[in-house]
Amino acid sequence: MTTSIVERPKSKLWLAAIKPPMYSVAITPIWVGTAVALAETQTINLAIFTTFLVSAILIIAWLNLSNDVFDSETGIDVNKAHSLVNLTGKKPLIFWLANLFLAIGIIGVVAIAWWQRDLTVIGIVLLCCALGYTYQGPPFRLGYRGLGEIICFICFGPLAVAAAYYSQTQTWSIVSLAASIIVGIATSLILFCSHFHQVEDDLLAGKRSPIVRLGTKKGARLLPWFTGSMYAIAGLLAICGIFPIWTLLIFASLPFAIQLCRHVWQHHDRPEKVSNCKFIAVTTHFWSGLLLGLGFILQ
Repeated sequence: MTTSIVERPKSKLWLAAIKPPMYSVAITPIWVGTAVALAETQTINLAIFTTFLVSAILIIAWLNLSNDVFDSETGIDVNKAHSLVNLTGKKPLIFWLANLFLAIGIIGVVAIAWWQRDLTVIGIVLLCCALGYTYQGPPFRLGYRGLGEIICFICFGPLAVAAAYYSQTQTWSIVSLAASIIVGIATSLILFCSHFHQVEDDLLAGKRSPIVRLGTKKGARLLPWFTGSMYAIAGLLAICGIFPIWTLLIFASLPFAIQLCRHVWQHHDRPEKVSNCKFIAVTTHFWSGLLLGLGFILQ
């Protein structure tokens, strides 16, 4: 069960609530999509790249804060020490702060659409936001039905990477789509790992996460296949010449992936030990995405 509020110092609770490492989820698809665009066109619009990056971070802030609000309504976060709603006791404040971040983030995307005289990017981003809302937001709450990983894959993989690529080129790319699959898997991996330590709370709230459905042991057995698929796809596409050979740099992140799988297998049924596995997943996500994008740039 999630650690109770009184067991950890307030400063650490606030840091956990803000979730600084999680913002790599916003950065990575923009980075990879832009890197593919740079590799294929030899040009980059830094103003668009920077604006998109800031907007993506703000939209992730909205997603994190609004999820805290929506979870507080179901009771699933009653034992969650680092919920902003629990820390502040001001659910309306967190809700409107989340909406403010969303509005500013969307304004940035509107600016990109205005510069391009093209509504495509804003259409993709709005679709991402709509899907993100259905994850925890009423009346959908699709995350409670075990569909969170699928939503996560679509939003932070194909849609986000395509939006970043299109923002630079105003066209589409098969290579960008292939790279987005790897980013999507890496992002879904974080959400998948976040369920191992909260099975009891999920069951009480009626949340049928993949780990609730599978059990922690089967989930731990599935994890290496889930994780390994990223490297298999990248290796195959590089060998076939679809990706530059430099993208094999992604294999330098493999030690983090191995650490993740071993840690979860050893502690899958011990919430107090396995709770940090999502941070190992974040590290895997960050380095795999960084190195994949770097591989495209180095060609």
